[in-house]
Amino acid sequence: MLASLVGFLGDFDRAEDAAQEAFAIAARTWPASGVPDNPGAWLVTTARNRAVDRIRRERVLSRKLHLLPAPETAMDGFDDTAIRDEQLELIFTCCHPALPLEGQVALTLRALGGLETAEIARAFLVSEETMKRRLTRAKTKIKATGIPFAVPGAHRLPERLDAVLAVIYLIYNEGYTGRIDLGAEAIRLGRVLASLMPDEPEAHGLLALMMIHHARRRARFSGEDLVLLDDQDRSLWDAGQISAGRAVLDRALTLGGRGPYVVQAVIASLQTRERIDWARVAGMYGRLVKLTGSPVVELNRAVAAAQAGDPAGALRAVDRLDLDGYLYFHSTRGELLRRLGRNDEARAAYRRALELAGSTPERRFLTRRLEQL
Repeated sequence: MLASLVGFLGDFDRAEDAAQEAFAIAARTWPASGVPDNPGAWLVTTARNRAVDRIRRERVLSRKLHLLPAPETAMDGFDDTAIRDEQLELIFTCCHPALPLEGQVALTLRALGGLETAEIARAFLVSEETMKRRLTRAKTKIKATGIPFAVPGAHRLPERLDAVLAVIYLIYNEGYTGRIDLGAEAIRLGRVLASLMPDEPEAHGLLALMMIHHARRRARFSGEDLVLLDDQDRSLWDAGQISAGRAVLDRALTLGGRGPYVVQAVIASLQTRERIDWARVAGMYGRLVKLTGSPVVELNRAVAAAQAGDPAGALRAVDRLDLDGYLYFHSTRGELLRRLGRNDEARAAYRRALELAGSTPERRFLTRRLEQL
């Protein structure tokens, strides 16, 4: 509904106001008159009519009124396909590269996730006023720069789709603890995107990746303690969601998916097998390195190589990386040095990791590792 109104009015704030007004009218009138045969069409029509009435009253856009389509009094021909197109347009508008990344994330959660400003602020540990400013800046930039409410042309789609996927994955990676489950919210957004772009393998790949990871969330912590993959209680994993995630991954592979999100989903799936083939996991990380060139992915490949039985080779690979400010670089070095019996060097690596640790579970885990040495 919001997507339809933003497309009609070209204004986020007016669209939100019109939607709220339509729901308020429905709450007053439906108990007496009954729910319409097509409640979605009724709400959209009512919201459009109210928005145009408000524009006329305020005379803010009076000189442009002739450009607005005349509101319909009925929407018997309500077109679900058009609404789906408008949802897709709203996703690409929220994730336009001209907006700062923090604005893209906030606007996506507000417009597509349906979260209130206060809820988004709590999820990202900032004040409500700070989040309100982010949303206002994003909306103002859309209006001031004329960012189109449209899906980009085919020649621009890959780069713009990458931005959309990155924003959804960033929302997921903000974590799935606390009252606002951003992990579940990102999965919901991923489902919307995959349904709107059914032939795009990377959309399915991202959805599969998030679903499989999210299925293990209950086993990742024991109280305030971080639990590594090898030590997790698999009875806490959501087997149904893992199976559903694998089905989505199969769809991505059937579509010929070979992109980074599909590869990461394959890795996540391999890591949920009863017996993990670590050599194959390391090989998949090697493929991901070629796609991304990321030193963090190189670090993950080294971890998989160590799990496959080559901690010395893994340490040599890690020592070639320039990741001194990265917590997991030092914790990984500490683990590899510990396995090789180089305990003094392992202690130094774990202490450096402890300096960089930002959460209580991370600090508790690293402290335990130091105590064990």
